[in-house]
Amino acid sequence: MSTHQELTGNTEGLKASHTKRLLASYRRRVHPRELVSAELARHLSELSRELGRQLGVLINRRGEIEHVFCGDARQIFLPDIGRARAGQSRLRGLRLVHTHLKDEPLDRDDLTDLVLLRLDAVAAIITRSDGLPGRVHLGTLLPFNPKGELHRVETFDDGTSALEHDIGEALVALEQEMSHAAPGRAVGTEGRAILVSAFTGPRGPADDSMTELRELCRTAGVEILDVVMQARKEIDPRTLVGEGKLQDILLRSMALDADLLVFDRNLQPSQARHIADATALKILDRTQLILDIFARRAQSADGKLQVELAQLKYRLPRLVGQDDSLSRLAGGIGGRGPGETKLEIDRRRVRDRITNLEQRIERLSTDRQTRRRARGKTGVPVVSIVGYTNAGKSTLLNALTNSTVLAEDKLFATLDPTSRRLRFPRDREVVITDTVGFIRDLPKDLVNAFRATLEELEEADLLLHVVDASDTRHEQQAEAVERILSTLDVEKTPRLIVFNKADRAPDASALAHDRNGVAVSALTRAGFDELLARCEQILWRQGKVQSPGADEGPFQPPAHRA
Repeated sequence: MSTHQELTGNTEGLKASHTKRLLASYRRRVHPRELVSAELARHLSELSRELGRQLGVLINRRGEIEHVFCGDARQIFLPDIGRARAGQSRLRGLRLVHTHLKDEPLDRDDLTDLVLLRLDAVAAIITRSDGLPGRVHLGTLLPFNPKGELHRVETFDDGTSALEHDIGEALVALEQEMSHAAPGRAVGTEGRAILVSAFTGPRGPADDSMTELRELCRTAGVEILDVVMQARKEIDPRTLVGEGKLQDILLRSMALDADLLVFDRNLQPSQARHIADATALKILDRTQLILDIFARRAQSADGKLQVELAQLKYRLPRLVGQDDSLSRLAGGIGGRGPGETKLEIDRRRVRDRITNLEQRIERLSTDRQTRRRARGKTGVPVVSIVGYTNAGKSTLLNALTNSTVLAEDKLFATLDPTSRRLRFPRDREVVITDTVGFIRDLPKDLVNAFRATLEELEEADLLLHVVDASDTRHEQQAEAVERILSTLDVEKTPRLIVFNKADRAPDASALAHDRNGVAVSALTRAGFDELLARCEQILWRQGKVQSPGADEGPFQPPAHRA
């Protein structure tokens, strides 16, 4: 029996005698196999009719009443018993029994509570005009199924047959079926996610952004179960999508056995907390997902330091003692509810670590500047490849230099800069560098953290801006790259736009002609002759090196080994 017996809910206006009779409900017993005893059903029904309010109890599997609560004429007000976690095969161990003053079935709130709280059952007893219990509406959960059905609802016209319903045996069978029906996890996946987008503008850009979020999830090893997109007049400041829509999403997560919600927007710390209050699912936003991918992709010491700095700067304002809602796929910052003193210690440690990382990255930046100055004395021009993530930059570098730099059909396959030498005819050569791919709405802290790496671009003699000509969003992607380049000191650096993947884009040549660029296929090496000729023309026309063979005749492209 509950050791702390109290009456909760809407208790305003209750007489002392009514409160006493309601609290006496705690002394009643229900057989573990019964849904509810006839005595308790009559007790609740009579009091409910007398008060003109819905009344309810939560009964555990031992037949003890753990909570008694009072509502109004239309609804009940449950005590806070906490959310259940998604993916559980076990139920809460509590069943909700409450009264309805009108002959009405289980409502949306009843069924939402059943699912989100993972109750054993929800029963509504219809209170007749004479105060006796009438028909009973019973709701129970269903095991995971392909149709995504969450619950079963039965109606017992004869209240007596409902009271005799063997709830104990049914619950044992249900939990066994749930454990067998739970969906298997794909090997290598980091979570089963529902993607959520809330937008206020046109649908088209929102669809493009969601397509990109799908690719980010694929790169991060997240299994996508469903996508929810909501057009709104304005973004909800608390939950992004609004309380009602969030409830629908949580119900959907239960139906699909999801354990992740990934938002296609950067959540404010307060939004993350409010969403976390409504669910036990792990919550990620767009930036957190990108940070996680970067953390896995970083290979060099420089890259790892820069990623850690970006992560700590992003987490610091979210380091609170209430939740671990924004957490990496591999785990969160810490557990729930640390004390204030510990919280302040954590914050101070994070700030100290940020300062330390910034100093180390600054020293590395100085070292790189020294190497760049030494390289500059040789007179060898530097060509830097820039572009949107997954535009084919690494594949282009490999094809030009016969290298084997990692090139995958995933976002951010390259994180650490890679340099190779490319030899031209007439004893000319350049250093060609592949850099981290850009993406729209790249987190500011991430750009700042990688500034030491991006400084390489400021020393380049030529920027090759690689664009995926086969992507319908190539214009928006090129604009996103240019916005990031505008924050660097490269406005005077010549740049050549390279429309890649021409083998999959019939209009690549027309695009290149319109933008004074070059159309190539890094896969088939088509267009390389023109690309190299344009590079040589721009570099040596700028006088980057003194060429003793300026009159050696027309340019001949370098031979490529098979």
